[in-house]
Amino acid sequence: MRARNAVTWYVHVREYMDRKWPRLAAKSRRGTVEALTDVTLLLVGSKRRNRPDMAVLREALYRYALIPRSWTEEVPASHADALAWIEGSSLLITELESPATVRRVLDGLCLRLDGKPAAASTVRRKRAILYNAIGYAVELGRLDANPIDRIQWTAPEVASAVDRRVVANPTQVVALFDAVAALGNRADRVTAFFGCLYYAGTRPSEAADLRRSDCELPGRCVICGDGLVDVTVSPAGSCQHEKIEYGWGRITLTGTAPRAGKAWTDDGQPHERRGLKHRARNDTRPVPIPPPLVALLHRHITEYGMAPDGRLFRGLHGGPLSESVYDRWWKLAREKALTPAQVASPLARRPYDLRHAAASLWLNAGVPATEVARRLGHSVAVLLRVYANCIDGGEDGVNDRIGKALS
Repeated sequence: MRARNAVTWYVHVREYMDRKWPRLAAKSRRGTVEALTDVTLLLVGSKRRNRPDMAVLREALYRYALIPRSWTEEVPASHADALAWIEGSSLLITELESPATVRRVLDGLCLRLDGKPAAASTVRRKRAILYNAIGYAVELGRLDANPIDRIQWTAPEVASAVDRRVVANPTQVVALFDAVAALGNRADRVTAFFGCLYYAGTRPSEAADLRRSDCELPGRCVICGDGLVDVTVSPAGSCQHEKIEYGWGRITLTGTAPRAGKAWTDDGQPHERRGLKHRARNDTRPVPIPPPLVALLHRHITEYGMAPDGRLFRGLHGGPLSESVYDRWWKLAREKALTPAQVASPLARRPYDLRHAAASLWLNAGVPATEVARRLGHSVAVLLRVYANCIDGGEDGVNDRIGKALS
C-alpha cells in the first residue's frame, strides 16, 4: 500500500516547506531552501531526456518551488519547464529506503558547486536539514524509519574551538579602532559599533539593533565634580562639562537584526528583527560596559545622532547597518593598523573576531566562566568548548617543569 500510494520527493519536500516555513527564522529559511535544493537535484532520475541546464533547475527550485509564498506568483516559462521536468523526474520517497540512495545524497552534500569539498559546518548543517525532512516523512507514515540511521556515514568533523590566532590584544584593538576613525566620517560612524563587539562582547546583529534607550552612560565632570547619570544630557548650569571622566555603564540587549534578504522575511525587508539568540522573544540581556565604550558611545551620539527609531548605528541612508558596509571599513582598517604579515594572518580578520577577543580577555582576566557566558549569551559548556584554546593555562610554568624532568 505504501508503494502504491508513495509520493515523489519533490511533492514531499514542498509539503515539508509549507509546514516548516511559518516557524523558521528568515536566515534559517534561506539555509533550509539551499540545502533542500541540493537534495532535490540529487534525487532525480538519471535517464530522463530533455534535462534543462543545471543552473536553471537550481534557480527554479531555489526561487520558486521551495518558497511557499512564491507559489502564487507567475513563474517564467524557462523556470516553469524546469519545474515540470523535476516533478516528472523526482524519485519516489520510498527510494530512500535504499542505503545506496541515501549514501549518494549524503556524499553529494559534501561537494560544492565547483566540485571542491564543502566546509564541514556546511555539510553538517545540510545533513541535519535532510534528516529533519526525512523525519517528516516518517511522521506522515511514508517511511517506517529514518534511513540515515541505518547507514555508516559520518559527517566531517567541525572545529568548534576558536583559533587563538584570530584574537587581537587590547593594544591592537585600539589601533584598529583609531584606524577606522581615521578613514573619515563615513567609517567613523561604525567605530562605536566595533567597540560594542569588543568591550561588551555583543554579536554584530545585536550591536546593529542597539537603541539609545538601551544605554546607560554615566560619568563625572572633572571641572565641577558633578556626577552625571547620563553624559549625553545637555548641562543646565554654568559648567558645560567639557571634560568628563567616564564610568562603568550598561547596555541592555533586547533583540537582533540579522540580514537575510527580502525573499525570506515576512515583511519583505532585508533585515529581520528578532529576539536574542537562544532566548525567548521578549527576553533581555544586560551587559556592563567599561568607560572606553561609554566614551565611544557618547562621542557617536554627539557627532552622528540616531535613527528616528532610536537605533545608534545605521546605513548611509538611515536604514539598518549593512554587513557589507562595516566589513569594508574593517578590511581597510586592518591594512592601515597592522603589519603586512599580520594582515595576511587570521588576526582579527572579521569584525566577529572582536567578540572572540572580548571573551578571551575576560576569561584570562579571571572573570568566572558563568559571568562571561552570561554576558556573551552562551551556556557555560559552549563557552568553555569554543574558547578552550584561548585560555592561558600557564604554559611557561608547565614547560619549566617538563624541562627540569628531562634534564
